Amino acid sequence: MATYEYRCRQDGSFDVTLPIGTAGPSTRCPRCGVPAGRVFAAPRLGRMPAALHAAIDRAERTAEQPDVVRHVPGDRPARRSSNPAHARLPRW
Repeated sequence: MATYEYRCRQDGSFDVTLPIGTAGPSTRCPRCGVPAGRVFAAPRLGRMPAALHAAIDRAERTAEQPDVVRHVPGDRPARRSSNPAHARLPRW
């Protein structure tokens, strides 16, 4: 289904949802019943939540050149285990 925009001379713009490719050059206005002409405009690609748009942009930016992590996130220092057996484990 696609959304098509039509403009009535009396009532202004309105949208009609129809199967793709079935929209005619005019349709009746739902308010007054007068024939309204179809408006040809750019696709409505901007109807995405801002947070989702930002996440997609961030993912695209880092796809080729990921950000370098210089420290572990968070303010807490690393915890040391109190188990003496852990002291014998190899350190990398």
